[in-house]
Amino acid sequence: MNKPIFEGSAVAIVTPFTSEGGVNFKKLEQLVDFHLQNGTDAIVVCGSTGEASTMPDDEHIDTIKCVVDAVNHRVPVIAGTGSNDTAHGARLTKRACEVGVDATLIVTPYYNKCTPEGLYRHFKVMAESSDAPVILYNVPSRTNVNISPEVLYRLADIENIKAIKECNLSQVPETINLCGDRFDFYSGEDALVVPLLSLGGKGVISVVANILPAKMSEMVHAYKNGDLKKAADIQIEIIPLVKAMFCEVNPIPVKEAVAYLGFGTGECRLPLCGMSEKNKKYMIDVLSKYDLSHIDAFLNGGKN
Repeated sequence: MNKPIFEGSAVAIVTPFTSEGGVNFKKLEQLVDFHLQNGTDAIVVCGSTGEASTMPDDEHIDTIKCVVDAVNHRVPVIAGTGSNDTAHGARLTKRACEVGVDATLIVTPYYNKCTPEGLYRHFKVMAESSDAPVILYNVPSRTNVNISPEVLYRLADIENIKAIKECNLSQVPETINLCGDRFDFYSGEDALVVPLLSLGGKGVISVVANILPAKMSEMVHAYKNGDLKKAADIQIEIIPLVKAMFCEVNPIPVKEAVAYLGFGTGECRLPLCGMSEKNKKYMIDVLSKYDLSHIDAFLNGGKN
């Protein structure tokens, strides 16, 4: 196996919007700075949490470039470039590589509900369009399409498909049985990071890391360093926050939380809308139970 794209916690970063609805690039740079100061191991831009599905292509690429420039090679930058139109996704992937990403994150095509053969061909074309390593994103709950272990076995022959962000964790043992160490695995479920690590996973692409970046990284690195109890304790500790961040459709709760905590990230774009008052009150109550002094320290002085 080659060196992993990253080990630890990658934040699936929210995209801040202005009151007029455009991307707030200044706020996005501030969020990047916050994560770099607080231990995030990699940044995923324009993923599901970043509302990429609402972005025209030029805005999508401008957002990726903003993060690439702000990070300036300090941690890996991974860009979401998936599409349910293979040709469109290939063009987007090529453009993301041109602005300097370290890897691309490519979700299964949604709505079309392609066959296993179509899924293989889709990822083959997408991978061939990427000059950077590819992370497959398997999230059947959103796309209604699962990348089966059998399809992954075929995809293992494509050299630059290096990893999988897996949300269907029950199939990971079968995939490893078929594919050996051909792929690195990243958890797509904040609540089940430690179980995936026990199967050899390299880390997590995390929603909760928008709020607790250092804690999410600490959990993974504790496990990697042999402190299984500490990793398990952190996994259990974050569960109430995980539940709060998914009490409505992601990224509605996490974006509300980041805004509430002082980052001024704006509202989600339609068809996503603000939280119900009941759920917002629940979310704020959960947030109050965590030590968020790192956020206050950053916002009040820019330093941890």
